[in-house]
Amino acid sequence: MAKPVEQLDRVIIRFAGDSGDGMQLTGGRFTSETAILGNDLSTFPDFPAEIRAPAGSLPGVSGFQVHFADHDILTPGDQPNVLVAMNPAALRTNVGDLPKGGTLIVDRDAFTDRNLTKAGYATNPLEDGSLADFQVHDVALTSMTLDALKDVDVTKREAERAKNMFALGLMSWLYNRPTEGTIEFLAKKFASKPAIAEANTKAFQAGYAFGETTESFAVSYEVKPAKLKPGVYRNVTGNQALALGLVAASVQSKLPLFLGAYPITPASGILEELARYKEFGVRTFQAEDEIAAVGAALGASFGGALGVSTSSGPGVVLKA
Repeated sequence: MAKPVEQLDRVIIRFAGDSGDGMQLTGGRFTSETAILGNDLSTFPDFPAEIRAPAGSLPGVSGFQVHFADHDILTPGDQPNVLVAMNPAALRTNVGDLPKGGTLIVDRDAFTDRNLTKAGYATNPLEDGSLADFQVHDVALTSMTLDALKDVDVTKREAERAKNMFALGLMSWLYNRPTEGTIEFLAKKFASKPAIAEANTKAFQAGYAFGETTESFAVSYEVKPAKLKPGVYRNVTGNQALALGLVAASVQSKLPLFLGAYPITPASGILEELARYKEFGVRTFQAEDEIAAVGAALGASFGGALGVSTSSGPGVVLKA
């Protein structure tokens, strides 16, 4: 028997976990399927400021927030209606933004004594009543992912890394998102690694099936397409928009654009994007470190070019 579907006009979801938990990929795929469905949307990726913060620590938490609606929206939203927390650190870092009555989905398997200590919890929040104000769903994401992939030729570590796809499958069912695009995306992304492609696809499908069959979720939700004017719409990230703006500035000022940069998340996307615009006279230089990158940009400026250097977090601190 199919579960009832409740209509909503908008939803804000935040995915949060370790930097290695694939939250940016998870949020990006959910966003792509949401765009295809026709909702208006806005997103906000949140990256840790530290370089390689210890796994399970508060500084190492990465997040991705997506706001989608059946009407025109302008921001990624302030408070999420739904928080998906992959470990205790992700919960502690983000639960303060979740309003009373909000939905909280956590990976029960990650709430070990060691991870709780890393996140600064004296007791397990899943057991001490501190989350009583929320609709809590403690799901065994990791163990169910491992079980779903027991017949796939991957290592245990590789199987565990697919838990983000299990979470994505569950959220895709919960909000009636299409799945075909994600399955095609995984096949292309891991085309050279068939076993990894199979593992991620099976984890995604297992998460969707769990939503359909579990008693933990009594209903699913639907946000109908927004009534937008007919036309061609483009899904653009902040990095892509900045790159396009720099190219436009170069063209309008009649100055050649030079970018000096050292790869660092999330600024690397600007370097990668500008490298595609050589036909506009754009030159990109991947330096050996941030100081060399900004020095090259300054030199280009003195030479008459539009010199730019991009970085983030620790890279900016190093340059300063």
